[in-house]
Amino acid sequence: MFKMNCCGGDHQDKTRKPGDGKEKKSPFRWIILTTCIALFAAVVFLFQIKTGSKDNNDSGQAGISITPVAWASEITHPVSSFSDGKARYFQHKTNDGYTIRYFIIKSSDGVIRAAFDACDVCFQSGRGYYQKDDFMVCRNCGRRFLSTKVNEVTGGCNPAPLVRKIENNNVVIQPEDILRGKQFFPVKGGRG
Repeated sequence: MFKMNCCGGDHQDKTRKPGDGKEKKSPFRWIILTTCIALFAAVVFLFQIKTGSKDNNDSGQAGISITPVAWASEITHPVSSFSDGKARYFQHKTNDGYTIRYFIIKSSDGVIRAAFDACDVCFQSGRGYYQKDDFMVCRNCGRRFLSTKVNEVTGGCNPAPLVRKIENNNVVIQPEDILRGKQFFPVKGGRG
């Protein structure tokens, strides 16, 4: 016996199972989709690492302006240069070809502080520090140091203190104090 459908035909599709309106998807299709999602996630992750570590670049001083300063009987920097709380980086070349780097920062407690761009532990990397908010961060080991502790805490990976004083609205540093930092920059040109 044949059934008639509304179109007047007398056929039944015996190859289709009842309730089966979709084709089965190939497992290969899922593998491709999963692989694409994983690749996209990896690209996003790598992009975040690259942009998130912009300040922590292997080039040592990427994104930092280093100002060469000429030798004089004393080195002075206007206090007003540090009013924004941003670390400023300077370098001095010695007569025997070494470059000694240091930074000056007005810490969050309003004190002008100075330190070598190196420490007792990581100086051989030659990478120094970068500023992240109220911290100075070692580019080599990633340790963070509150700006208010620069010149206060010594040793270890803390930025090595540089003697400075404030006179007539200037940060004053003696050349012999800068030369004491030569130990942190053992390779000519300032890179450890």
